[in-house]
Amino acid sequence: MTVLEPWLVHPDPPPPELVQTLELAGHAWKAVGDEGAVNRMDREVTWRGAIVVLGDAPETGLAVCRALRKRDVPVEPLMLLVRGAGLTDLELREDLYDDFCLDPFHPRELEARLRHLLWRAGSGSGPEMIEYRDLALNLETYQAAIDGRPLDLTYMEYELLKFLAQHPGRVFTRETLLSRVWGYEYYGGARTVDVHVRRLRAKLGEENAGLITTVRSVGYRFGQSRWGV
Repeated sequence: MTVLEPWLVHPDPPPPELVQTLELAGHAWKAVGDEGAVNRMDREVTWRGAIVVLGDAPETGLAVCRALRKRDVPVEPLMLLVRGAGLTDLELREDLYDDFCLDPFHPRELEARLRHLLWRAGSGSGPEMIEYRDLALNLETYQAAIDGRPLDLTYMEYELLKFLAQHPGRVFTRETLLSRVWGYEYYGGARTVDVHVRRLRAKLGEENAGLITTVRSVGYRFGQSRWGV
């Protein structure tokens, strides 16, 4: 059995939503409360990276980042979770972290960012791709292109296109798409799906808008069904 190196997480205890995201994705983790705990860590332990939540005590989190960077073998890559109002705390401190994600975060976005960080650091495999005809989706960088032309997609437009492209030929109701893409905690109506599909078709362009077809009285399908209709 392969045991993955753990992520070092701050604070201790970490936010429940972060714990849930890491554990559902199969990541091991260990929490530290402050820079003193970092300095007392066993220097023989190999870490997969670090995730620091700045939260209500940004200076404590930044002190943890500095301690991680000053170790004989720095813990990296280092991801920051920061609230929108705390972005100013990152100014002129780019040396303390490798990437950041706005908090509250969407679990799938954080998972993708962590995978990309590991790939950049040489700890992961090459970027995972979804390709269908002229469409290419890079699951590591959240980039999409059609016939080599980059698509300017919002996060949820990308998530919807990714989900559909992962299941070509299958028909999904609006309700299924809401639960699988937006999540069970989302309370928006089915019109949300229609709006996002309309925007996706516009961005795919006239020649490729037909990649997403409407199945009357049912929902939407990406690509051709196995019967070719």
